[in-house]
Amino acid sequence: MKWIAFLLSLTAIPAAAQETIRFTTEDYPPYNFREGNEIKGAGYEQVVRMMEIADLPHTIEMMPWARAIALAESTAMHCVFTTAHIPEREDRFTWIEPLAVGRNFMIGRKGGGIDVKSVEEAKNYVVGTQRDDYTQTLLENAGFEKIDLATDLKLTLKKLETGRIDLMPIDEQHYVALVKEGEQIEVKFVFTEQTFSIACNKDFPPDLLARMHAALDQLIADGTQARILEAYGLGEVKLQELATNP
Repeated sequence: MKWIAFLLSLTAIPAAAQETIRFTTEDYPPYNFREGNEIKGAGYEQVVRMMEIADLPHTIEMMPWARAIALAESTAMHCVFTTAHIPEREDRFTWIEPLAVGRNFMIGRKGGGIDVKSVEEAKNYVVGTQRDDYTQTLLENAGFEKIDLATDLKLTLKKLETGRIDLMPIDEQHYVALVKEGEQIEVKFVFTEQTFSIACNKDFPPDLLARMHAALDQLIADGTQARILEAYGLGEVKLQELATNP
């Protein structure tokens, strides 16, 4: 892969001499989440293993999404994950990808009485999401006007459950996990598709970016990424299966 070839052309710098790379992330299972005092998730595990291979000093901190992505955009040596790579973010970051590829569903309360099958129909209802999440941008670009913003996904879900909002976009795998936990939600239609990535500050050193990308390429090539995704239930899910066997 091109990043591996580029890596071989670089002069290795001892990890001890490197400035610490600081990752930020949010509580967004199954990609990143807390279990007691431990952080887990399909995105988190890939980043940890990637940095072990790249042999670079780093920290990982969990925080609200708006702050997590703002730090990566404004502060040197910062990266944020698991970040949807959408056109509106293209020039704001440098990218390492893919951590995963997925779809977003528009969902509602099961038995809530709302029957929508398209974006245009959904615009008639109040749709919630978390502030500064990529879904906020997607909703705004699609022309939604009745957008309710919360600090995180858990609060948005609570608003859906209590009827304070009518609909919300959510990624496919997170939806599946919530249904398995007993949440009374259902898919209305496929909203978008996207690649999930690591987004680093625009001034992130190119040599370090190459080492990190080569390490992720290695995780993909040797099957580690696929095993991690499968362990967190991130295998491909068909929409018809969700409708018939939620």
